Amino acid sequence: MTELGIGVVGMGWMGQVHARSYSLARQRFPDSGVMARLVICSDVVAQRAERARDLLGFEAATTCWRDVIEHPAVRIVSIATPNNLHREIVEAAAAAGKHIFCEKPVGRSPQETAQIEASARKARVLSFVGFNYRWAPLVMQAQKLISDGALGDLTQYRGRFFSMYGSDPLGLLSWRFEREVAGFGALGDIMAHVTDMALYLGGGVKRLVSNSHTFIAERPLPIPGRGSHYSRGGAKDPKGAVTNEDYVGALLEFENGARGTLEASRSIVGPKNQMAFEVNGAKGAIHWDFERMNELQLYLPGANGVHDGYTRLVSGEQYPYHGNFNPGEGSGLGYEDMKVIEAHQFMQAVAEGRQRAPGLREALAVANVHAAMIRSWASGAWEDVTSLRLD
Repeated sequence: MTELGIGVVGMGWMGQVHARSYSLARQRFPDSGVMARLVICSDVVAQRAERARDLLGFEAATTCWRDVIEHPAVRIVSIATPNNLHREIVEAAAAAGKHIFCEKPVGRSPQETAQIEASARKARVLSFVGFNYRWAPLVMQAQKLISDGALGDLTQYRGRFFSMYGSDPLGLLSWRFEREVAGFGALGDIMAHVTDMALYLGGGVKRLVSNSHTFIAERPLPIPGRGSHYSRGGAKDPKGAVTNEDYVGALLEFENGARGTLEASRSIVGPKNQMAFEVNGAKGAIHWDFERMNELQLYLPGANGVHDGYTRLVSGEQYPYHGNFNPGEGSGLGYEDMKVIEAHQFMQAVAEGRQRAPGLREALAVANVHAAMIRSWASGAWEDVTSLRLD
């Protein structure tokens, strides 16, 4: 059994998810030959760091993230901090030879993501990025259908992430709404997932035209260290300006000739957490929606035309990794199960000494597309997708 020392930086909601996922990976994948040792966690709020140590089983807790990187027993550093800290932490971890799991969007801007990717690549450390929606069993099945040619040549792709977390004007002005800390808004926070999924399923993007908008211009100020980006303030509370975008939309031309649309909104009213895609090919089509993540709508009509319509597939043991969580068809998986698969994948990569996707290379591919979107906001025109890779 290979034991991997884990250090987690940032013990808010996502940092806690990372810690639980590492711990559960051995239980869900008992034959993997790899197990996690939760060595040390850090958070700038001492009480949150200590609570994470107590609840999640870390051996130590600290308020200084450098203690995590410098700990001799740590081999993997998970970064779940606000985006403005990602570059400094990744660069320090890479210089120390630690393998890196960084939450998306990695950098506050596409250019910062390129700098982060270069630092890890040049240090020859392994990386992983939290594009967790790839790991839903029926998303993996959808990718297999596409790569096997079951849908034929792709013609259209529509991806979206519609979330209501920013729809309340009294929702607190958390760091996600501040350009200096988060970088871009909906583009980095949720469009990152949409774009990664489009690249994963549809292939490379050749060119695009895009627009953005901020619907809620100011929000109540938060109390540091208290609440989350889902918390709510009062109508008479002091307010601050929202400095990044609520909405992003784009029309795309893929390298394979398919056409598509991508949309992301954090202030839409209606969809709760609709990370979804539809893919159409010359022979068939598929549709998946995270709000019903254990279902896949598949259109593959028979030659006789009798069964000409969408078929609803329900997740079960016949699809990747479902059986590691429960044995029954229709017994659904949830959000944190995808994160457990993610942790398992990265620990396997480290144990093997082999880079797996999605890592910082895939994050850079997303950043390339997003850089073209940002240019299009300024030009109002179609922009080619070019590489930001730093040599």
